[in-house]
Amino acid sequence: MKTFVLASIAALIIGGPAIAADPAPTPVSEIASPDSFRPQAEAAIDPDKHPGKALFVGSCATCHEGGIPKAPHREFLQMMAPDAILAAMNSGTMAQMAAALSGEQRRQIAEYLTLTDLSSYVPPNGPVACTGEAARFDLADPPARVGWGYDTRRFVPASVAGLSDRDVPALKLKWAFAYPAAVRARSQPVVAMGAVFVGSQDGTVYAFDLETGCARWTSRVSSEVRTAIVVEPWPVGEVVASPRLFFGDHLGRVYAMDALTGRVLWQQRVDDHPNSTITGSVVLHEGALYVPVSSLEVTTAADPNYACCTFRGSVIALDAATGAVRWRHYTVERPAVQQGQTRVGTRILGPSGAPVWTTPTIDARRGVLYHGSGENYSTPADDNSDAVFAVDLATGKRVWAYQTTPDDAWNGACMMQDHPNCPRENGPDFDIAASAMLVSLDRGRQALIVGPKSGEVLALDPDDKGKLLWKTRVGRGGIQGGVHFGMAAEGARIFVPIVDLDDGNDGKVHATPGFAGLHALDARTGRILWRAMAPRDVCDERKYCDPGISAAVIAMPGVVFAGALDGRLRAYDSAAGRVMWETDTLAPVEAVNGEIARGGSIGGPGPIVAKGHLIVNSGYGIYSHMAGNALLVYAPDKAN
Repeated sequence: MKTFVLASIAALIIGGPAIAADPAPTPVSEIASPDSFRPQAEAAIDPDKHPGKALFVGSCATCHEGGIPKAPHREFLQMMAPDAILAAMNSGTMAQMAAALSGEQRRQIAEYLTLTDLSSYVPPNGPVACTGEAARFDLADPPARVGWGYDTRRFVPASVAGLSDRDVPALKLKWAFAYPAAVRARSQPVVAMGAVFVGSQDGTVYAFDLETGCARWTSRVSSEVRTAIVVEPWPVGEVVASPRLFFGDHLGRVYAMDALTGRVLWQQRVDDHPNSTITGSVVLHEGALYVPVSSLEVTTAADPNYACCTFRGSVIALDAATGAVRWRHYTVERPAVQQGQTRVGTRILGPSGAPVWTTPTIDARRGVLYHGSGENYSTPADDNSDAVFAVDLATGKRVWAYQTTPDDAWNGACMMQDHPNCPRENGPDFDIAASAMLVSLDRGRQALIVGPKSGEVLALDPDDKGKLLWKTRVGRGGIQGGVHFGMAAEGARIFVPIVDLDDGNDGKVHATPGFAGLHALDARTGRILWRAMAPRDVCDERKYCDPGISAAVIAMPGVVFAGALDGRLRAYDSAAGRVMWETDTLAPVEAVNGEIARGGSIGGPGPIVAKGHLIVNSGYGIYSHMAGNALLVYAPDKAN
């Protein structure tokens, strides 16, 4: 394996195996029963003598021991199941990088990392099959239209939450599931028909019974599912015969599934660029599925011989019934052309990048959708990076655009000293990584609220071509700073999570302090209403622990829930920012599948609230954050 090739897209994320193009769901009868639980064989590997050590040092360590800051560190790989690491090298996201290794050498690397003899390895338990009433779907119970895929304001009405602020202090863990072979959990669950639908790192989609945690079905697709699972809604009180669910995977495929069985109805790859992926959730609106397309070509540029870059971000509209393409809106409007050469003679191609990391925001009243973009990947930086776009829902034609940060070209090579593929602009990498929120003000006015990684929050006028209404600095910002995955709104009060990692944790030394924590603003004026700074004493000496809030937050009347990179899940009083309740998701707990669920940093989707339950994924073993494998479901303790 070539050292710098390891810094490509697959070096960033160890994923699950690529399986058949038309995956089939697992029938309930084939899901594990409690009597089938078997303990995993004990490790029988001497790490100093095992041949996998030399192979890892020679082929993998350059990237996975800190050479590429965003590549999973060896400690995270050691937490994975050996068969998952082997599958990633054989046919998954590491296949290209492992092509020069023999099958036996790949096996030895997997054994060395996990200190497990694969000849005696027993895979971790999957879910327990539902029986009786728990196996039945309630077809009169549609999903609530809140959260990613439905409404980017992430506000849950009381009738949907099934909780009040008085219930919050009594929240207790009801059940947990330990995702097999996982160090991260990045898919936002959705509750519908009495079930919790959620994706996982190995590409398995689960339909759990909300009350007990047994599985009604599982269905595995080609790679990691990090997007929300979106169940198509229907009117409350009506009964639907055959609802569908939609999501995207790490390899850039969109799926439509039968929500009652997990059977794949269709799948569509949304971009032919080899490094394209889907990170933001899809949105279903009036028969069309709107899909954001991003890319990890930003990491491939770490190879000095790689001609960077050619990917262009986009949003694509698909027919929800068939998956057929209706239109595509590119952020960078023309394909990249050669702009020159690096000092080592590699071509520079541009403009490029401006990926769409975020879930689009639908504005049916104006007939448009809004989406943000990330940085350009190569020189020259253009006016399409770090921008907000309004796009016609019917045609995909651009209506207007507003750039939040000019002259931002950056890629992974910029995190390596004096690398020739780093653009001359060298950042600052101020993506718009969180979905825009369309918030009502007064007298019928609305504002589009945008929160980039710069740490600023902006309000744009949707009726005046995105004219700036106000701008407020909330955080310091940075490569791993500012706003990451999502804000929330309760009326005109908006809640802004800020990461702002300490010096060195994001590859930079900062001249000003950060503002890690949760902050509330008035959407009408941009005035900061309160700040709830993240406590800095909870990490102690815990490695990969940071206090900031990267995950999306969610609000219900009187309460905001936020999961932090330190593994704490907290409930805040939405009027004053006081912490009403918190729990440490790092504590190991016995899971319903007979394994131990261990949380970690909370990243990506953050918590959801539905039908009297608070649900969160905990584990973010990527970008030097704490690994974990836990799906945690809380409900009020009735005894209190």
